Amino acid sequence: MKLFIGLDVSLAKTAVCVVSEHGKIVKEAEVGSDPAALTQFALEQQGEIAMIGMEAGPLSQWLHRGLTEAGLEVVLMETRQVKGALKAMPIKTDRRDAEGIARLLHLGWFRPVHCKSVSAQEIRALLGARKSIQQGVIALEMSLRGLLRNFGLKIGAISKGRFDARIQELVASNTTLVAATEPMLRARATLRHELARLERHVRSLAQDDPTCRLLMTMPAVGAVVALTFKSAVDDPARFSSSKKVGPWVGLTPSRQQSGERDVTGGITKAGDAHLRRALCQAATVMMNRGRGSWLRTWASRVAKRRGTKRAMVALARRIGVILHRMWLDGRNFCWEGAPEPIHA
Repeated sequence: MKLFIGLDVSLAKTAVCVVSEHGKIVKEAEVGSDPAALTQFALEQQGEIAMIGMEAGPLSQWLHRGLTEAGLEVVLMETRQVKGALKAMPIKTDRRDAEGIARLLHLGWFRPVHCKSVSAQEIRALLGARKSIQQGVIALEMSLRGLLRNFGLKIGAISKGRFDARIQELVASNTTLVAATEPMLRARATLRHELARLERHVRSLAQDDPTCRLLMTMPAVGAVVALTFKSAVDDPARFSSSKKVGPWVGLTPSRQQSGERDVTGGITKAGDAHLRRALCQAATVMMNRGRGSWLRTWASRVAKRRGTKRAMVALARRIGVILHRMWLDGRNFCWEGAPEPIHA
């Protein structure tokens, strides 16, 4: 008898539901969120394990890797689709969610998600740390501006290097404000120092990686964008066509059709938000700064017809498609014009 096992993963415990090939619930249990415990539970079942499924989440990559190494067939399921299916249940519990995941596996009504390699996850961790520190610096600067604004002290537009001196100049005559701002300035200085170290490490990592060096031959694509793209895609061969990168990253228009109603809206915003943001930033830089190219000329023509915002999204989508094709073909960015496709 074939068995389908649904896992609803939480930090400490995982709700497990085993469904037979006939749709009958065979067993329900609660197991520790650990690959060894889940593997032992699966191997104890009486029957052939057809598939084990779980939502893509913080622990899912680790659990997927452990269960796969044990020789089990495991699939990560797209979170948006699973949540949409489970909304039909009037009562939401971990046990019911595990049952719903198992039934989705049994019916085959799910979209698998790629499990990233360890190296890709490590790059994502590094980029996530950089982003967190960067946001900490910005938050401190905005807090200082708001704190002094209450006293009519305006910092104004100023460079990062002169920010400390400007704050000290404004609060010099008020000992209370000096006591309030000095710890924040010291914390900001420490964060900026650590951010600079991470920036150097990110640039060094990109320069040492042949794929990133290849991707950075495109204008407006730097170390952060190249590493973000590489860690998000992970395996370029998993896309049968480079054109599928745009919809995967959520840069294609959404559509709602029902009867006589057919509405085309904004972009779907599905997929990796970090990659989507990085591609949009690269598109903005390409359109406004740096050396001109055929890609920038194409975006300018789109902007004249459809507006700057649509042109930026279209350019971001095309950048993702071209980066994927460059990676597959192993060719640098062609400045003169769109390259001819390589035929096998």
